[in-house]
Amino acid sequence: MSHSVSIRDLSLSFGAVKVLQNLNLDIGDGEFLVLLGSSGCGKSTLLNCIAGLLEPTEGQIFIKGKNVTWEEPKDRGIGMVFQSYALYPQMTVEKNLSFGLQVAKMPKADIDKRVQRASDILQIGPLLKRKPSELSGGQRQRVAIGRALVRDVDVFLFDEPLSNLDAKLRSELRVEIKRLHQNLKNTMIYVTHDQIEALTLADRIAIMKSGEIQQLADPNTIYNQPRNLFVAGFIGSPSMNFLHGEIVEQGGQLFFKTHDVLFSLVGYRAKEALTAGRKVVLGVRPEHVKVDEENGIAEFHEAVVDIEEPMGADNLLWLKHAGHVMSVRIGGTRRYAPGARVRLSFDMSVASLFDATSEERI
Repeated sequence: MSHSVSIRDLSLSFGAVKVLQNLNLDIGDGEFLVLLGSSGCGKSTLLNCIAGLLEPTEGQIFIKGKNVTWEEPKDRGIGMVFQSYALYPQMTVEKNLSFGLQVAKMPKADIDKRVQRASDILQIGPLLKRKPSELSGGQRQRVAIGRALVRDVDVFLFDEPLSNLDAKLRSELRVEIKRLHQNLKNTMIYVTHDQIEALTLADRIAIMKSGEIQQLADPNTIYNQPRNLFVAGFIGSPSMNFLHGEIVEQGGQLFFKTHDVLFSLVGYRAKEALTAGRKVVLGVRPEHVKVDEENGIAEFHEAVVDIEEPMGADNLLWLKHAGHVMSVRIGGTRRYAPGARVRLSFDMSVASLFDATSEERI
């Protein structure tokens, strides 16, 4: 795969504060890459470095093979969509879309063609004569995307474009952005702290923490095989259940032991890497905990229902077991009262084990 954007040994510091540290990243042609992390992790800073709005302390940035590290933003072949829309309030939608092209002295016929194309793709044709104050939040963000679209560039940068919208609009526009990428097939780099946006939009997700990429992989791998405890806890709602314990051997079989309770490790994917006596953290997603179901291993543990949260299609149970409180996702038609005793078991084939010291996946 040829690379649309390449980042080499990128670091950025504000005084003594290191925001990005020795970062390397290759983004393929036509790829949708999401930079995901909590506030302050460096994701927007990285995007602003790619855009040319911030100058890195060290390292280089290449776009389409060209070193753009010291190029002006307008010369980088990028279109950027901001969280705050950043529209000119005194101009109509049409003028907002065409203004940058007029400044670049593009012929009027070409400008009209590009504005028409962008408004068709984003379905904002009826809004062209309105001003931003006459538009809803979702319409304004469509116009902001359109303003990037008319530039006809190779790379689009999105900086949390949906975070100012309400939940319904956010999910609608998320679908629009996905459709936009499918139709245009341009490279898109998208910053968000919303894991649902990341999982639904991305070809690959780069999860960031303290200016470093913790894991770079497709959404399925990130969700099912997190590289470390941080990634495992960050992705998933509710979060993965974590049980602290150690690996023990009994009768020639390996078990995970926590609070004197043993869980068979039969079926764990990387069983050959497990050794008795190792302190570990067992991670199990809520939907991988079986409640009152056969699991083929005939190993069950008694737990008590603490809280029930009906969520329509799903039902979320919070269970007390072996000194831990665990969340469990079951079908919405199955109901349990607080205090009810249930039998639980884990599907170890989809569980995760992490070294207690390094916090890396085993």
